[in-house]
Amino acid sequence: MSITQIKKPIYEEIKFFEQTFKVSMNTKVPLLKRIVSYLVKRKGKQMRPIFVFLVAKMISSENFGSRTYRGASLIELIHTGSLIHDDVVDDSNKRRGFFSLNALWKNKIAVLVGDFLFSKSLLLSLENEDFDLLKIVSESLRDMTEGELLQLEKTRTLKVDETTYYEIIQKKTATLISSCCAIGAASVGGSEKVIDDMKRFGSLVGMAFQIKDDLFDYTVNNLLVGKPTSVDIKEQKITLPMIYVLNKASKEERKWLINSIKKHHHDKKRVRAVMDFVRENGGIQYATSKMNEFCENALALLKNYPHSPYKESLESLVNYVVERKK
Repeated sequence: MSITQIKKPIYEEIKFFEQTFKVSMNTKVPLLKRIVSYLVKRKGKQMRPIFVFLVAKMISSENFGSRTYRGASLIELIHTGSLIHDDVVDDSNKRRGFFSLNALWKNKIAVLVGDFLFSKSLLLSLENEDFDLLKIVSESLRDMTEGELLQLEKTRTLKVDETTYYEIIQKKTATLISSCCAIGAASVGGSEKVIDDMKRFGSLVGMAFQIKDDLFDYTVNNLLVGKPTSVDIKEQKITLPMIYVLNKASKEERKWLINSIKKHHHDKKRVRAVMDFVRENGGIQYATSKMNEFCENALALLKNYPHSPYKESLESLVNYVVERKK
């Protein structure tokens, strides 16, 4: 099922959200206005507000209102700001097929725009006394920062086991999707148990989402992926397919793999040989099985909730995470 079909039950809500989100980034500074206009045009698939709205509607359609819209804007402000900062840290010139802010306006302005969006998210919550929603997102922002630093530390040493990998992707990626679902539930008055359930649900989906992204790195036909093949190896990031193969490899094979990542990660021929080795030794199959396991556990959590078009779309969204082509 496509994203367009998935968001059909909340089509009007998403359209209205696009207007409210633009308002949440209002500024009188001409340069910021131009940059905000550029950001709005790069809206992507809007998966995070979709998670917020579908969860909120599934929990309590009658309580869906301005607080849910503010919650979605809060998430999107944090997400957009963190992507801008990520592009600066990674020295990336492209994002979703567009030039990144740092490519167009240089690092200093990009960092300041990211800070501006973070400040807007704080003010949006404080002015409306959405303290519970702010707490959920603040915890995610802390986790995301810790996850980035943990990954940077482990990239230097190349000592990443499966447990550490899960910790990194939980903090880097899963935490924000977890917050989307928790905010969706909290915004409509969900109980503490329901909010915890949805937080766990989002975390499981987020883990699957990141593993899928890491699998794209080993995609042979990468034209539709939106991420160049072997970029993780070139950046010396060890992801789940590689971790599995390293654990299985002989002492000599392990030494060759680590040496390739450490010293030959810009050698196209060597990198291709490493990718072939991972594919041929079960790395892709293992990572795929773990991704599917996270998805199955997420879907199991939804079984406790009554059937509705929103629940059905939420289930389709979980399946989309593992079936998507980019």
